[in-house]
Amino acid sequence: MSNRTTRRDFMKTTALGLAAAAVPSRAASQGIPTRPFGNTGEQVSVLGVGGHHFGRIRDEQEAIRFLRIAIDEGVTFLDNAYEYHDGRSEEVMGKALEGGYREKAFLMTKHHGRKDKKTAMKHLEASLRRLKTEVIDLWQFHEVVYEADPDMIFSPGGAIEAAEEAKQQGKVRYIGFTGHKDPKIHLDMLSRDYAWDAVQMPINPLDAHFKSFQKEVLPVLLERNIAPLAMKTLGDGYVMRANVVEPAEALRYAWSQPIATLISGMESIELLRTNIALARGFTPMSKEEQQTLLARTKDAAMTGEYEPFKTTRMFDGRLGREIHGITG
Repeated sequence: MSNRTTRRDFMKTTALGLAAAAVPSRAASQGIPTRPFGNTGEQVSVLGVGGHHFGRIRDEQEAIRFLRIAIDEGVTFLDNAYEYHDGRSEEVMGKALEGGYREKAFLMTKHHGRKDKKTAMKHLEASLRRLKTEVIDLWQFHEVVYEADPDMIFSPGGAIEAAEEAKQQGKVRYIGFTGHKDPKIHLDMLSRDYAWDAVQMPINPLDAHFKSFQKEVLPVLLERNIAPLAMKTLGDGYVMRANVVEPAEALRYAWSQPIATLISGMESIELLRTNIALARGFTPMSKEEQQTLLARTKDAAMTGEYEPFKTTRMFDGRLGREIHGITG
């Protein structure tokens, strides 16, 4: 966008998530909607499996069955992280991806390499081994939620150098980052001289009113054709505690934004099938429907009480706390 008026209008339009920008294509064989993954030429399923909740499925065989059902039904986007359940989530996912399932999936995992390239590469090698794969489709800097994180990542000898080396070695295809705390930190990361492929962030009907990633970050991603990945759509249930939006409504709202995929925390096959049905039956919310929903959620959203991932440390992982010397 070349002038202020055009960009301002562009930001208003994308913040509302007009239906035309969010209409998915549909995989012919499975009937799961797909969308473009930024400017990469990839298509990913609009519903993604959240790795942290996947790791909560205690019965390993049930977890394997869960993931294979998801893939068989057309859910291609898989989320994970080096630290989830001390590596168990990646290990079980790796087992589930054997027998030809890896070839059907778009596999993402995240790492906590911050201060130096060596640590980041150590995390990568561990993730590759656990996931039983030679290449990770999307490798992301996990939980960029501290103001010092961007400087750490981009310092000389820092982890951004690991990202480039991993791509050159063919161990990683695309690079991104995640975070749930403050859109200003995302904008700091985006201001650095780096061609990001994807950015993961909260998208829900409360976010639009408080420290809004949808309003502040999403327009930048769209302007640069970086794939937006939605998370915290239900906020591990906290968004629902406001009693102003239903789960299916929250998912529909997020899918009505111009995102690439919605990463959902699911711990049962029953919930998986429910969300698959919602994805298949998705119709975009009109501009008027979105405005009505946002008016209903505004009062509950303004303090951040129902988005504690923004206002507290309770959602921040152990490794991130240790890096920044935070205890308790």
